[in-house]
Amino acid sequence: MEIWQIIVLALVGIMAGWLNVMAGGGSLLTVPIMLFMGIPAPVANGTNRIAILAQNITAVTTFRNRGFSDFKLSLSLAAAAAVGALGGASVGVHLDGEWFDRVLALVMLAVLILMATGHDKIKPVGGDVQPKNLLLGHVLMVGAGFWGGFIQIGVGFILMPILHRVMGLDLVRVNMHKVFVVLVFTIVALAVFASQLELLWWTGAALAVGNSIGGWLGAHTTIRHGETLIRRVLYVALTVFIVKLLFF
Repeated sequence: MEIWQIIVLALVGIMAGWLNVMAGGGSLLTVPIMLFMGIPAPVANGTNRIAILAQNITAVTTFRNRGFSDFKLSLSLAAAAAVGALGGASVGVHLDGEWFDRVLALVMLAVLILMATGHDKIKPVGGDVQPKNLLLGHVLMVGAGFWGGFIQIGVGFILMPILHRVMGLDLVRVNMHKVFVVLVFTIVALAVFASQLELLWWTGAALAVGNSIGGWLGAHTTIRHGETLIRRVLYVALTVFIVKLLFF
C-alpha cells in the first residue's frame, strides 16, 4: 500500500466509525473505497471486519468507562447474534455483485418508518430501564446477526429498532448494547472470512486506526448528546443510504 492510500483509509475510517456507533452505515464508506482501490468484493467484505472489530472494542470500552454497561444482557444478545453471523458469513464469503442493493434499501426504508413513527415516550437516559420482550428480542438478534455476518453494511439500522422499539431501551443504551453485539458477532464473521479468503490485514489495520478513533468519538457523542442527536444522525444516514442504493 502507498502512503496516500493508508491516509485515505484512516480518514474514511474515522467517519465510518463515528457513523457506525451513532447510527449505522459506516461500511457504506469503507467497503466502496476498498473496491475503488481494486480489492475484490468478497475480500473487501472480509477485510472490513478487521476495522469493525477494532472500532467496537474502543466503543465498548468507552461506554464502560463512562458508566454505561450491562454485560449480562449484552452477552446473551450477542450469543444469539453470533449464531446468525456464522451462517451469514458462510454465505458472505461468496458474495459478489450488487443484486442485494434494492432489497437492502427496502429494509432500510422499513427501519426508517419504524423508528420515525413511534409514538412511545422517549425513555430517560440514566433511569432504571428494564428491557421488555426479551425472547422476541433474542430471536430477532439471530436474523440481525445473519445480516451482519453476510454483508455488515446497514446492520446498525437493523439492530437499533430491535433494541429500541421491540425491547424498549433508550437510544443511549441501544448504542451501548449494539456495539457489544457487533463486537462479538464480528469475531465469528472475521474467523469465517479469514479461514476461506486471503484478507488484506494491512489494509484492515489502516482502516482500524480510523474506525477506532471514530468509535471513540461516536461513543462520547452518544453519551454527551443523547437521544435527540442520535435520532437526527440516524434519519439522515438512513435517507442517504436509501437514495444511494436505489439511484446510484
